[in-house]
Amino acid sequence: MTLDDWTAALAAELGLDPLDLDVRLLLDVARDAAHHVDRPAAPLTTFLVGYAAALRGGGAEAVRDAAAVASRLALAWPPDQPQPPDVAE
Repeated sequence: MTLDDWTAALAAELGLDPLDLDVRLLLDVARDAAHHVDRPAAPLTTFLVGYAAALRGGGAEAVRDAAAVASRLALAWPPDQPQPPDVAE
């Protein structure tokens, strides 16, 4: 319940409709980054997903698209790899 309350309160403070947020999607992206890249990559990854979505006009579809790119990259990230792997579609 705390996460739901926090999300609703933060969304309201940021002028967002909490019903437009796909919390599960963002948590999944954070998990992928934390487990396959590095734990501190989780918050940075979700920030970058949101930022990229905003630059593309925002909305649920832009978030889904950016999250898909981030998850695909994180899941393909080799352990201890300093360079991004080739994750072309």
